[in-house]
Order: sequence, then structure tokens, then C-alpha cells
Amino acid sequence: MEGATVSPTSPASFLPSLLGVFAHPDDEALLAGGVLAQHAAAGAATAVVTATWASGTHRAGELADALAILGAGTPRLLGFADDRIPDSAPGRPRLCEVPMDDVVKGIVEHIRAVRPQVVVTHDAYGQMTGHPAHLRTHEATVLAVHAAGLEYRYPDAGAPWRPQALYAATHPDSGAVVLSRRLQQVGKRTLTVPDAHITAAVDVTPWLVQKERAILAHRSEVAKERPLPGILSRLSAAERESIIQTEYFTRLSAGPAVTPLSALTV
Repeated sequence: MEGATVSPTSPASFLPSLLGVFAHPDDEALLAGGVLAQHAAAGAATAVVTATWASGTHRAGELADALAILGAGTPRLLGFADDRIPDSAPGRPRLCEVPMDDVVKGIVEHIRAVRPQVVVTHDAYGQMTGHPAHLRTHEATVLAVHAAGLEYRYPDAGAPWRPQALYAATHPDSGAVVLSRRLQQVGKRTLTVPDAHITAAVDVTPWLVQKERAILAHRSEVAKERPLPGILSRLSAAERESIIQTEYFTRLSAGPAVTPLSALTV
């Protein structure tokens, strides 16, 4: 689907199984909520792995609510602590301090359990704000997608499974102007990629209501000033929709032809 814009009317039967791997609760809804809802509505298996926050915490509960709205199953938590919030996983190490091999193995276990055709994660910038947990999750996921298909890598983590495509959720220069301005207003830097780097631009308008509800399900972030769910919640409906109605992805891995994110051929 090189350089393609994906139509929301693509035949549902062609949508592949999809696993999202993200750093925090809310990343899944913000970056790929529409695509997750799209695939779930088409009957494709969907799931989300979240690197930080532990079961029993309030944000894990919010994540469960968001995934239910999107049709993406129940939380799959690696259970590491958010670097800035030790209570996010009491007694567990911070994600960015965990040996990379441990993070990779945790992701491999979920890849082999879910057996997705397509994996989606953060981009190599760690999204627009360069968040270190996003960057670490990106790096670990790239390694895990490769390792998951190798029989003698993490042999105790399940039977080998090779996803057919890996995509990074990202933000192109031309498609992030409004969002960049809003993030800069609360003191955040913004990192975008050249438009030519975009492999798929997915119009998620038919699933926009579900995506918005999933974002708002992260209630503790909505209540704050600087997190993106809070910023979006305070915008007019028109401006909010202009920001979240298209999801952008860059394909990172080569592999057999598959129909990721749409009915268009790679």
C-alpha cells in the first residue's frame, strides 16, 4: 500500500489479525484506536499489549474500559512501572531501567500467544514528544517481532510465530500541524516525519465515535492539563475530529505479502 490513502469502505473480509504494542494506557486509543475498532468490527482478532502500569491500578482499569469500547479484548500488561510514576507498578522496575532482553521476551510471549498477522507500535521518535518509554517500546517491539519467529529464541515463551508486517504509528509533517500547535501550547516539543515516510493513511471516520469514547475512557488523563486526552477533551468537536480522524503508519518490516490495516495490497 505504498503511499496509499486507505478507504474506510475496504472489504472487511480482507482485514488481518492485529496486535498493538504500546507504552502506556491511552496510547492504543490515541494512535490506533480507529484501526483497532475497524479490525474488530470486521471480525479480525485484535489485542493490545501495554508495557507500563500493573493490574489493579486505576489506569489499568481505564485501559480495560477503552479496549472494551474498541473491541480489542482485555489488557495484556507487561506490568513495568511508568518511569515518572513508581506507584504505577508497585515493587516493579521502571520500563526504561529494565534490561532490554526482559522487555523483548515479554512482548514475544504475547506475539506468540495472539499470533497476529500485523503488529503496530510507536515510531522511532517515540511519537511526537519523544517520550523515552515510547522509544523503548518501539525498540523492544522491533526486536520482538523478529525474535518471535525464531525457534531457539525464548523457547519457553511459546511456539514460534512470525508476524507478516510491522507498522509504526507516526505523524507526518503535513498531517500534524494542528496537533503540534496544541502540544506546543502546553510546553511539549513535537517530532514529525516527512510525508514520504507514510505507508498508510487510514481514514477512521466510521469508527470515530468509538475512538473518542476510548480516549475519554482514560479518565485520569482527561482530567489533567498536559496529557493529550485532556487536551483533546477541551477542544471543539470539529477541531478534535480533524486531529484524530486519520491514523498514519509507516511499514518497518519486509515479509510476505499481506493486507495490513486495509484491503490494499502491500
